[in-house]
Amino acid sequence: MLLNLALGVATMALCLALQIALLTRSLLYYAKHQSELNGASYFSSMAILSGVMFLLMFGNLGQIAIWAALFQFLGEFNNYETAFYHSAVNFSTLGYGDIVMSDQRKLLGPIQAINGVLMVGMSTAALMTTLRDAIKQSRHGWTAKRTEHIRELVDQNK
Repeated sequence: MLLNLALGVATMALCLALQIALLTRSLLYYAKHQSELNGASYFSSMAILSGVMFLLMFGNLGQIAIWAALFQFLGEFNNYETAFYHSAVNFSTLGYGDIVMSDQRKLLGPIQAINGVLMVGMSTAALMTTLRDAIKQSRHGWTAKRTEHIRELVDQNK
């Protein structure tokens, strides 16, 4: 049990380092493109936010890959594809139960699930922060235009 805890905590630390690196990179990407949001179209704004989302998503997929490599290194799975699938199920807390690890290593599953909740939470917080900022930046841009258009449509139906 102690070995599993040590392996889990070490893997969580590695995943946190990757998460911080890609979180920082995604926020730098957003900061670099932030000035383009002033008066930007809806699609331009969504393109910038999509870039942030994809960087964060790659971070989460990278963490799933790290856990899968650990599972395969420990001999839990014969091939990497199965290890990656099982890791994705754990990381996302789906818990299908169609593939399970040995009794010796099963504690790693909940540890990875805790890691996944925390890291997906960090990604969500970063994405929502950039979305909120993008909306503020484009108050007189696409948000205001869409609001006016919606009001016109509502008024026509009265």
